[in-house]
Amino acid sequence: MNNEKKMNEKGFKATLARFLTNEKWSGFTVPLFCIVLMLIVSSIFLLILGKNPGTAFISFLAGNGMAMKASYGAGSGMLSDFFQFLNVMAPMLLAALAFIFAYRCGLFNIGIAGQMLLSGFVASITVGYMKDLSPWVARPLVVLVGIVVGAALGAVVGFLKYKFNIHEVVSTIMINYIISYLTGFFINSKFVDPVSRASKVISPASRLTMTKVLIGGFYCNVPLGIIIAIVMAFVVHFIFEKTVFGFELRAVGSNRNAARYAGINVGKQIIFSMMISGILAGLAGVTYYLGYTNQILPKTLAGMGYDAIATALLGNSSPLGAILASMLITVFQNGSNYMSSVLGVAKEIASVITGILLLFSACGGFFRFVAKGYLDRLEDYKAAEAKERARQEAEKKEGGADA
Repeated sequence: MNNEKKMNEKGFKATLARFLTNEKWSGFTVPLFCIVLMLIVSSIFLLILGKNPGTAFISFLAGNGMAMKASYGAGSGMLSDFFQFLNVMAPMLLAALAFIFAYRCGLFNIGIAGQMLLSGFVASITVGYMKDLSPWVARPLVVLVGIVVGAALGAVVGFLKYKFNIHEVVSTIMINYIISYLTGFFINSKFVDPVSRASKVISPASRLTMTKVLIGGFYCNVPLGIIIAIVMAFVVHFIFEKTVFGFELRAVGSNRNAARYAGINVGKQIIFSMMISGILAGLAGVTYYLGYTNQILPKTLAGMGYDAIATALLGNSSPLGAILASMLITVFQNGSNYMSSVLGVAKEIASVITGILLLFSACGGFFRFVAKGYLDRLEDYKAAEAKERARQEAEKKEGGADA
């Protein structure tokens, strides 16, 4: 009974549970809760290895231009590292948005990596290898190709789901394999670089990263893709929160039968949802293969296409939450090399820390479920307590009447 009395409305547990279940704040509180758990577990892990957790986390920040390094190479500095961080973050954010758009409609787009690869490949061979185009023409064309290819792939998956009820997980996994081997065949047979064994390097004019730009006395690789990514995050947020189309998508994702009964064309929404998800994945592909890098490794899917799923979950499937989640995941992945050199440990430790974070992020729904259960028990306890008080008061009144 004493333990039950600790479950009171002003307690820390109750306050935390309310924040985790509140629709208005859960988009920020759930990821923040996951991050705190990650920091605690990762710190314990680093202490077991005999390393200072504070030094480790600061080195991650330093590797991304958010803290000072002990030394820098000629022509580089914090600004150079920060722009490199943005260069990696751009495709990660777009890929996370691709997953979120489909997920909010009740679909699971596992094919982001394949959509990224095909968009990057087609953009490379149609625009990237044309040496005579100016940047003002080549770069918009690269973006356009990414949109068209991604939309076509997404629409195919949506059509298969609507017309033949082929589960999108199955179709996207199979399409990933097809794209991986098909692009690998063409790269190895027609577009291979004989030295690197990757695809030929694209022209600088078509690359969505301006390389070696002198800013503040430092040479920086300025990513144009980060502008696209942040704008698209706000566009997706606007679609879901402020438009009828977004409401219909969310209705289909919540309950397709109810949405169909309400007069929503479920099949059309499924196709459009996957098509827009494909567009975002296509943009992620061109910012990755023609921005962050300038070559394609044959028969290799970008791990970012799968990491983006966990990134989206860490952001609580919110477009704006995905911005913060992408920043955090990129900090650990991009800063792994510098952390490794500072602590003298394998850079795979960064992957372990990222994995811990992604594990907790995948449990976000479970945390909300536990918090809701706690609040339900608290309400039951308060109701039982109020009933008990009412019974005692009634007994006192009856006792007084008898006297």
